[in-house]
Amino acid sequence: MKLSEIQELIKFVSRSGVTEVGIEQSNFKITIKAEGNSRKVKGQPDVYQQQAIPMQAMPMAQMPAMAQPPQAAPVAESAKAPAKDDTSKYITVKSPMIGTFYRSPGPDKGAFVSVGDEIKPGKVICIIEAMKLFNEIEAEVSGKIVKVLTDDASPVEYDQPLFLVDPS
Repeated sequence: MKLSEIQELIKFVSRSGVTEVGIEQSNFKITIKAEGNSRKVKGQPDVYQQQAIPMQAMPMAQMPAMAQPPQAAPVAESAKAPAKDDTSKYITVKSPMIGTFYRSPGPDKGAFVSVGDEIKPGKVICIIEAMKLFNEIEAEVSGKIVKVLTDDASPVEYDQPLFLVDPS
């Protein structure tokens, strides 16, 4: 097959809207495939369609194992729920980030605050470790610590209750 015949075949495929043409001879085989819309307006971008690859079941089976630590958070909330009727006058200090909650600056040091301690805005009340950074959490309210709602060295979620404070 000559080059001019191949060019004519390509022009035929582009004009006719046929998506595929194949010719096979004894010592020669050619297949011409038209991609997309052959009558595309000049200046329009090409449109490509990506095939979706089905997800394997294995990674999904691992997700519940990774989701187990946050299940500890609802326990703290459910422990707080029955006491909500008694503690409606208290202010709840919540975690400003995700991380690990620490009550003291070190394992051999005392807690920043304990039940019965008076706090004022700016006083450090705990530390939350996030991405190897220890973030001091300061009180934003004045009052007396009534209850510590989270265990030391436990994971906390954003907006999880940490302390109950009596503002009076």
